[in-house]
Amino acid sequence: MNKTIKTVCVIALTLLFASASAQKDLRRRAIMNSKEPKTLKDVKNYAIGQWKSIAMELRPTEDRTGKGTITPTYLRRDFTFKADNTFTGIITLYGDNYGKLPLMEFEFKGRLNWGDQHPIADGAWKIDYVLDQGFGVTPLNPQAAQMLNQALPEGMSAFEANMKKDILQKAFPMFNIVDGQIVSDYDLIYFKNGMLFMGAKHVDGTPFDKPENRPHQLQIPLERVYK
Repeated sequence: MNKTIKTVCVIALTLLFASASAQKDLRRRAIMNSKEPKTLKDVKNYAIGQWKSIAMELRPTEDRTGKGTITPTYLRRDFTFKADNTFTGIITLYGDNYGKLPLMEFEFKGRLNWGDQHPIADGAWKIDYVLDQGFGVTPLNPQAAQMLNQALPEGMSAFEANMKKDILQKAFPMFNIVDGQIVSDYDLIYFKNGMLFMGAKHVDGTPFDKPENRPHQLQIPLERVYK
């Protein structure tokens, strides 16, 4: 009988502590989500951590043939901002609306250049993603690898399915990258109700590859990943 009572007490205490921990985590999330940073210092601090897409996203993309055709791109984003002012961004492309057909994964690594306030909203800031630490490309199926290999630069080994290749500062005509080029993305960042907003893609597919191409509106937000 005493052994049974002891077991019940242990279970009860375990559940109590688990409940208290869960409540503490919920309070922490609620406090974080209620913050809406405005100053550049607060925005930098609030950004630190991992942020992911809520669901599958759709954006217009200019094709790589130079014909100006706009194609739909299905993707998910996963960004991590670090205290040393660097970032890692992972963008996974899919061939369908619901992520059943993974095509390709890009892993971007580099530093952040913070600019002036952006006029779209109070607390929005201009931010540049400078890809000077890594530019990984991973075809996620044999067909994607074959597509990449069709325009393979001279001297570059062939892509293989599910094998990442770093093309940092290497010529890659399919992506309009020349040898030695450090790719930069001129964007914006804004936080509201615990969500991270980047800039909305231009409807004509124009990339954010120049300061004058920086976006004007907000994109579908990312949510913070709590660990």
